Amino acid sequence: MTEIQPVVEQAPVRRTPPTRLAFALALVSAAAFGTSGPFGKALFEGGWTPAAAVTARIGIAALVLAVPTYLELRGRWHLLRKNLGIVLLYGMTGVAGCQLFYFVAVEHLSVGVALLLEYLSPVLLVGYTWLLTRRAPSRLTLAGAATAIAGLALVLNVFGDVQLDTVGVACGLAAAFCSAAYFVVASHTHEDSLSPLALAGAGMAAGVLPLVAVGALGLLPFRASTDDVPFAGHEVSFVIPLLGIAVIAAAFAYVTGVVSARMLGSRLASFVALSEVLFAVLFAWWLLGELPLPVQLAGGVLIVAGVLLVKASEDSPLVE
Repeated sequence: MTEIQPVVEQAPVRRTPPTRLAFALALVSAAAFGTSGPFGKALFEGGWTPAAAVTARIGIAALVLAVPTYLELRGRWHLLRKNLGIVLLYGMTGVAGCQLFYFVAVEHLSVGVALLLEYLSPVLLVGYTWLLTRRAPSRLTLAGAATAIAGLALVLNVFGDVQLDTVGVACGLAAAFCSAAYFVVASHTHEDSLSPLALAGAGMAAGVLPLVAVGALGLLPFRASTDDVPFAGHEVSFVIPLLGIAVIAAAFAYVTGVVSARMLGSRLASFVALSEVLFAVLFAWWLLGELPLPVQLAGGVLIVAGVLLVKASEDSPLVE
């Protein structure tokens, strides 16, 4: 059996400073992920449960990427065998784990608090890098982390009468660990690495299996409907938001996410990914007419400021 290399980031090395293209791709990926809110809400209002919508989302995305992944790997199937552990970890954490733990969390917590817990992944990656390299984070990194998380809390509007639940908090933190693992795996490269397209395509196929199992076992409510759904002020076929959440918010978002993570590194990519929640608010404003609150816009400014602070710390010759 081929030995599977562990997913471990290397000690500090000299890295080419992130380019504008890398940041642009990371923002495009975050924006694509951010469309899942409006698309998903349309399906939910049409009678779909979150578990059914997510399973269909990942299943269709896996089908969309199947042919390109096959063409990418044709004649090089040994790369898939060498990276099987990477693929399974990617699919089980970044594709299935994040979403399953999040949905369990929202059964016990508000959506905002559950998302805030899940998006603690950049902070976990700062700690991971500290543990791996035995080098304390710079003041800029710590300031950026605190600023970005504060902005995230404002965008999600979690302040007020927050009710916490042990199971919900545990699942929210589990989602955060899965999200952190996603960025580590996505940014991990070596001589025989899969291409971003192949990793995303194979990872989707691996991730859909536990989602189907959860539905088959009845662990989460699983209902779908073919009725028309409300979207962007119109009644449309359920196919439109379903394809949107699968092709744009999954297939395209995951592929560009892997590309940008490899260019930026796991830690910086995870901070840029926080902009997903801001994009979600803006898309909800545009497509659903849900006006953002001033506090949410202020939170968006803090997220951007936090990312810039972390980016400034990454400009050091020695980075993660």
